Amino acid sequence: MAMERDRVTERASDTRLFWRLVTFGLPYFHLILAGLILIMLASAAAVAAPFVIQVAIDDYISKGDYDGLRLMAFIFLGIVLADSLLKFLQTFCTQMLGQKVMFDLRNTIFAKIQSLSLSFFDKNPVGRTITRVTSDVENLNQLFTEGIVTLMGDVFLLVGIVVAMFIQDVTLTLWSFTVLPFLIAATFVFRSKVRKGFDDIRFHLARINSNLQENITGMKTVQLFLREKLSFDHFSSINRDHTKSHERTIFYFALFFPVIEILSAAALAVVILKGCEAIGAGGLQFGVVFVFIRYLEMFFRPLSDLADKFNILQSAMASSERIFKLLDRPSDVVDRPDAPCLSPPVTSVVFDNVTFGYDPEVPVLKGVSFELAQGETVALVGHTGSGKTTVINVLQRFYEIQSGRILVNGTDIRDVTQRSLRSLMVSVQQDPFIFSGTVAENIRLGEETISDEGMKEAARLVNAKTFIEQLPEEYDTTLVERGENLSTGQKQLLSFARAMAFDPELLILDEATSNIDTATEALIQKAIAELTRARTSIIIAHRLSTIRNADKIIVLHKGEMVEDGTHEELLAHQGLYWRLYRMQYREEQIRGGEPESESGDR
Repeated sequence: MAMERDRVTERASDTRLFWRLVTFGLPYFHLILAGLILIMLASAAAVAAPFVIQVAIDDYISKGDYDGLRLMAFIFLGIVLADSLLKFLQTFCTQMLGQKVMFDLRNTIFAKIQSLSLSFFDKNPVGRTITRVTSDVENLNQLFTEGIVTLMGDVFLLVGIVVAMFIQDVTLTLWSFTVLPFLIAATFVFRSKVRKGFDDIRFHLARINSNLQENITGMKTVQLFLREKLSFDHFSSINRDHTKSHERTIFYFALFFPVIEILSAAALAVVILKGCEAIGAGGLQFGVVFVFIRYLEMFFRPLSDLADKFNILQSAMASSERIFKLLDRPSDVVDRPDAPCLSPPVTSVVFDNVTFGYDPEVPVLKGVSFELAQGETVALVGHTGSGKTTVINVLQRFYEIQSGRILVNGTDIRDVTQRSLRSLMVSVQQDPFIFSGTVAENIRLGEETISDEGMKEAARLVNAKTFIEQLPEEYDTTLVERGENLSTGQKQLLSFARAMAFDPELLILDEATSNIDTATEALIQKAIAELTRARTSIIIAHRLSTIRNADKIIVLHKGEMVEDGTHEELLAHQGLYWRLYRMQYREEQIRGGEPESESGDR
């Protein structure tokens, strides 16, 4: 199945993305309002400080009034202290806002991931999805806590500075801003270049995460087949692309800083030249020129930091584009608005001319039809790729079929909720998934209705009790990621205990004994027989000897049903099942096993 590309082909506007992000902050409007008020007060204090110095120069220092100068010094100190306190409170509010918004956003993304169909995960590497919840969300955290706040503070500060400069002297203000057209042009060019650069950076970062996750998960295979150098070269190539994207962006940052410095110096030169001319003509006081120099330095300081702001803003926009692409993605399997719940017991399962392909153009199942009555056991057999596991996938409605019907209790599964459908089933996989946590937690999987006695009885029935009680803390033993501190057979026994504890209406065994040695398999065969005796069951079997007692055996070949019947009927028919059985018989002989007598099976 082809992987989906991570680039966004139709770029959303930054304005639309920004307002979508703002909606996540609306529940915390009180923090936003407090932050804005504090920003305005801090900006007013910053603008007032140079004005106090100007008054001190023109009204007190020039006249030798040191008592008045002492008063102005205390006023200046008070303004500075107030500015510091306001900035502290502002930082606290905005950081709290950022953390709360990120908490909600991560929960929203995780809930969305859980609601997506398996087809999404077939086409999207795990590392790419992890990037959305981790680094992409962290970039948005910087936007809320640094980017937006700093930008708002700069806007208020710049507006305050411009107003204060016009109040002081209109002519000198106009001369100061003669460089603005050049500043606007430089900013526009910088923004357009950096936007694409950050899109490339996020794309290559997702590739790095995907490749890293893949190689760490498959490290045993990498080392076993001596793929270290090949894997390293592949990772190095992806890493190089990521680095080159950064280098291109760094170039524009490095160019933008000197341009701002040159324009700032030009503006200061104009102010000094025209200010001194005005002082010489007697139309301006020295303190006014001084305060203009201070205001210009304050005016260009946030513009000098514009590169960092663009860094945060563009990185956040690129991240938000991908996050919203994920959040806006519709699930391929969706419950109807008025879909009822499917209630137990499971009295029948019917496949009615079912056709399905993961790629609709390439069907995996072709007109499959069979029935399963309450309490019956149906086995699915066939060569690898014949569609056995696909039957289970569409029954559990992980994918929507292209044509035909699947009925449970006479109801099309597309007409009931997915949750109620799956609540009636438990599937034991060939490679069972073990979560980080205790043995008990892995059997219960959070189901509080399963008592300690019920859990231990389930483990006893499938003969998992013996190895569990040999663990250091028995049922309280902590298992590491994917159960790596258990053997393959132990993990499989644990998954059987899980299935037994949940006591499902419909039991599905997907080649659940293929990874268990012969001795262990013998231990659980009686437990499987007990588990399936009064329960509707579907068994996918690699070892045909494990399904000889099934009520019905369905043989699949290239997605089509070619045979069905009991074990004895299919052997007597001497078709595909008979050939598969004889092939396994010979393999057992070659391995030195002790297969049953062939004569009774013909």
